[in-house]
Amino acid sequence: MGRIRVNLKYMKRSTKIVSILLIFFLIITFVIVGRTLVENHFKKKFSKVPPPGIIVTKVVNKEFSEKIETFGTAISKRTETFKIKKDDLYEDLKLKDFVKKGEILIKLKSGDILAPFSGVLGYTGLTEDILLSNNIFIITLDDNSIIYSDIKIPENYSALIKRGLPVDVKISSYKDKIFKGKIDFVSSRINADTRSLLSRIKVKNENLELISGSLLEVTIKFNLRNSLSVPDTSVIIEGDKSFVYKISDENIADKIEVITGIRGNKNIEILSGLSEGDIIAAEGLKKVRPRGKIKPIEK
Repeated sequence: MGRIRVNLKYMKRSTKIVSILLIFFLIITFVIVGRTLVENHFKKKFSKVPPPGIIVTKVVNKEFSEKIETFGTAISKRTETFKIKKDDLYEDLKLKDFVKKGEILIKLKSGDILAPFSGVLGYTGLTEDILLSNNIFIITLDDNSIIYSDIKIPENYSALIKRGLPVDVKISSYKDKIFKGKIDFVSSRINADTRSLLSRIKVKNENLELISGSLLEVTIKFNLRNSLSVPDTSVIIEGDKSFVYKISDENIADKIEVITGIRGNKNIEILSGLSEGDIIAAEGLKKVRPRGKIKPIEK
């Protein structure tokens, strides 16, 4: 009887252990199955979300250059001054009128004055009533078809400045317009007082929009080159590294490192990492994920 009791005791203990193990495995099974069901649910849910629409653009070649910015005063191509007696005037002066070469510039009782060259009739004063004396006017004829300006270049740029370098010119009255010109003259020596190199620029002024005496904003371009260009909005800066999202034929966004050069006019020069014609994400980069699919929108 004692042996039977012992066997029954062990049988009960074994049954209890088996029950515990069975419950444990059932719990594990339920957890695994439940997790799989949840994952499948979210996969189905998010797989239905369309890829984000991203503005893309092609990598192209553009002109880049380094720049020196300075200021200068507009000087007419040619100016001639006339002293006129007030009592000798036959009719009122037509100031600011354009006069062609050989046309009557000023009608006088003593004889008309013809324009020696084409230009604009003006005066040296601020108003038409300014007199040198009681009865003498000073009248000017300005040829503004070409405008010159003398500018000072800092000594540390002197080795870079050469005759013929392109310049961009802007004035306050035409803020959105750029006048094209070039370096016309470079001095042979540095000014010891200002530590600068005197240079002269020449700007075409066919529509006579630049006026003698105007303040010019001058940008000199040097080290001109054609390089790969991308919009500045397409570049991601992370520490000392730069990245762009390159879009594959399957519309997959690959995050790749690029080496950048100079910036210019909302573009960034690319020295390596891309090729001409590559498609990249241009805007909306926050919506892009590495190796994620996008819906390209051409800019």
